[in-house]
Amino acid sequence: MARTRKVGNLLALGVLSVLIERPMHRYEIAATLEARGKDRDMAIKWGSLYTVVGNLEKHGFLEVVGSERDGARPERVIYRITDAGRAELADWTRELIAEPQPEPRRFVAGLSVMSGLAPDEVIELLGRRLAELEAEITSGRARLAAVDAALPRLFLVENDFELAMLEAEAAWVRALRDSFADGSFPDVELWRRWHSANTPPADIMAEVQARMQKGAPNTPDTD
Repeated sequence: MARTRKVGNLLALGVLSVLIERPMHRYEIAATLEARGKDRDMAIKWGSLYTVVGNLEKHGFLEVVGSERDGARPERVIYRITDAGRAELADWTRELIAEPQPEPRRFVAGLSVMSGLAPDEVIELLGRRLAELEAEITSGRARLAAVDAALPRLFLVENDFELAMLEAEAAWVRALRDSFADGSFPDVELWRRWHSANTPPADIMAEVQARMQKGAPNTPDTD
């Protein structure tokens, strides 16, 4: 079961993950996270970095170990992870890997109400989504190839997972779009009649329920 954490922003997890290597100042933390693509993995909002680092220090996960100044630039405070920070990083990582948690998903929400659009429009929209997914897959493969030689594979596992999820979603979207287009989706003609004949949704649902009670497939009369 997910715990309520003292600093729950995923950016905090990213900060702890880089500071476990060595002490850094905030600019270096941000540069390291960005170079490793953690802004994509964790939907990081860079404007909250100062607040997150401050909260991690406040709760004893980080400590100040010094500062440095580069010319006329403001002094940069250097932070080090504490034993409590190491324990928090390990516990949080275990939770994220082992315990599935429901996450808000815009696509799932859209699918749940797509019957309000006509089938032909949904086919076109799914085609657009598929094109975007395929472009993301192509760019993701290129990014992975570019950093593969620079980083150990251990630090690229999340990129492999992201690509696998994109490829799985693309395959699913393609199959759904094609089933709507070729009429093999069980209720597509009923759905189409709903919109093309302006049949009231209540009448459609009554017809579906009547067919279900009779044990008949959910396909409309075509006469």
